[in-house]
Amino acid sequence: MSDNTQETFRAAIAAIDDANAEDPNTVTINGTARPAELVYSERMSVALVRFAPDAPEPLRLAARAQHLRRWQLPRRDYPMDRTGYLRWRTELKNRHANQTADILAACGYGEDTIARVKSLIRKERPKSDPDSQTLEDVICHVFLQFYLADFAAKHEDSKIIDILRKTWGKMSAEGQQAALALPLADDMKTLVGQALKS
Repeated sequence: MSDNTQETFRAAIAAIDDANAEDPNTVTINGTARPAELVYSERMSVALVRFAPDAPEPLRLAARAQHLRRWQLPRRDYPMDRTGYLRWRTELKNRHANQTADILAACGYGEDTIARVKSLIRKERPKSDPDSQTLEDVICHVFLQFYLADFAAKHEDSKIIDILRKTWGKMSAEGQQAALALPLADDMKTLVGQALKS
């Protein structure tokens, strides 16, 4: 990236982080409470660099903004059935994409880059768009490494195994190989193994 492009990119990342720093929900990292969505966005960026170090700029922006202000649209506001879940997910993607577009425009990005980032956040073509598939792989990696254990503690193993099968199916072959190398706890590795056997 040129110096001007780097400056614009840094400004956009800072603005995304400022927005996610407003999250009233926190997670404790090394004894310090931090905004949950800010932590998630940082984890996404780290996972993307690890999995795809040469990722293009729109993909790096989309990864950082994947959960932009997610707390503003809580799951509990929708019916607790599959229809409600799907509507919630669709509205989340649109909200994340549109709010990210506003940030990128304010930072000086052009229409083409903004449209590309919005498309990635909306996961419009995950199996035919390599960058969209990479983003899906990274989302799965972050879930497995940082959120699976807490989720598993709240549900029966059979449900977790089913979710792991679905998660595996969302990843590319490269994503699946990288997922096997993630530093998971032994009990989570066991659940993954059970999911892959069946």
